[in-house]
Amino acid sequence: MPRQPVYAIPANAFNTQTIHFCPDPGKKEEEGAPKTVRSYAGYADVDGPGTERSRLFHWFFESQTCDPHVDADKQKDLIEKTPLLIWLNGGPGASSLLGLFLENGPLRVGDDAAGTISVSPDTWNQEAHVLYWDQPVGAGYSYCKTSETYVKDEDELSEMFHRALVQFFETYPEYQKCPLYVCGESYAGKYVPYIARKIHQENLKRPRTHLNLQGIAVGNGWIRPELSIRVMIDYAFASGFLGKGQKDVLDSSYKHFQDVLKAGEMKKATDLGNGLVNAILAYGGDFDVYDVRRWEDLSAGALPVYLNTAAVKEALHVDHAWESADNSGPVATALKADNMADASSLYAELIHAKENYRVLLYTGDFDTACGYQSTEEILDEIMKDGWQEVPRLIWKQAQGNPKGFVRSLNNVTQVAVPDAGHEVPAYQPRISREMLYNWLFDRPFHGQDPESVARAILAKALEDADEETG
Repeated sequence: MPRQPVYAIPANAFNTQTIHFCPDPGKKEEEGAPKTVRSYAGYADVDGPGTERSRLFHWFFESQTCDPHVDADKQKDLIEKTPLLIWLNGGPGASSLLGLFLENGPLRVGDDAAGTISVSPDTWNQEAHVLYWDQPVGAGYSYCKTSETYVKDEDELSEMFHRALVQFFETYPEYQKCPLYVCGESYAGKYVPYIARKIHQENLKRPRTHLNLQGIAVGNGWIRPELSIRVMIDYAFASGFLGKGQKDVLDSSYKHFQDVLKAGEMKKATDLGNGLVNAILAYGGDFDVYDVRRWEDLSAGALPVYLNTAAVKEALHVDHAWESADNSGPVATALKADNMADASSLYAELIHAKENYRVLLYTGDFDTACGYQSTEEILDEIMKDGWQEVPRLIWKQAQGNPKGFVRSLNNVTQVAVPDAGHEVPAYQPRISREMLYNWLFDRPFHGQDPESVARAILAKALEDADEETG
């Protein structure tokens, strides 16, 4: 893999204005221009599941705390102590550039017809390096050179991804010692723990390229699908999108789905599980599965057009069309047997590993697909002793409504984010970045423990009731 800097990209698909990144040696920067960062993009060439050669695309942004005008070897300590975040979107089949442009990256795509690209003030790379990967093969710019060969399970996926990641760090060794965190959302609730475990396993072999894995962060993860679908039925009913009779029909179908799942008929279980989700939406007038308050999911606008323009592809050193899908298309078809599998044991393995890997699980409260309750029940099971006794703090703003609800015990942190759907950084960009940095850098979640107040209210109510009947 050659070093491939990104110097500039078009500001939209229809004009010649550009947004600059790391300084172009042949271009003098304009006074007062936005702060630039080092940025690299391109492919890692790796073996596919069979004998095919596959290409996985990445786009890297150095932290804004580093100076792009100074050679990396002259700020080695700063670069190496800065966390490096890997970001993965889910789908399966979704490009992680959706996360870059719609959620937590340094760029934003406008909702105007031109799809104007602008610099985001809420980017996660203000204090961390961020590395976006299109994976598995078939998502985004990533593809197989000679035939459409797609991964069939998480073991194949994590094996291929680890090879690509090693290739990245061998090409950019100045970042190899950075504290490494694997992050993502939705179906990445499966990708992330499998990739982290693969890194862990390979590190034990004492390879030449040791990766400094420190932890994982997952937003609204598709972790235990059987649980998420049950919670979705209950959420839709409680929100008024289902009537009692409709819920009874779904509950009956859900029992059949569970029987098939327990029998290990995984592809059939995926068909039935997807059918349940689609039936819930049909009963509910097709509300947005990712935000119960909406009727349409977040729009990518002109992003597909923008990412397929010749100028953008040339700037990013890509030679393939960009495409993205959400649980449809060849990537999802190949992973059909994986879709309804339970990945929660991987979290338990990482949490209880002797390396004490740090884990952040966060959820937007209005997501019906991979919402708070399923994450809560999974943590309640795998954390066991002491978790329920941990104070659940109300993370407060100086004025106004709560930012979130936070529990932390040892190496595990859980955050519920109000007024947010599935893609938390898109709904609450500043709060989600503050949440991430609090977790990364051990900064406090300032707030209050409501336990004593709530218990006093309950005790007073009981006292008043006793007096009333006495």
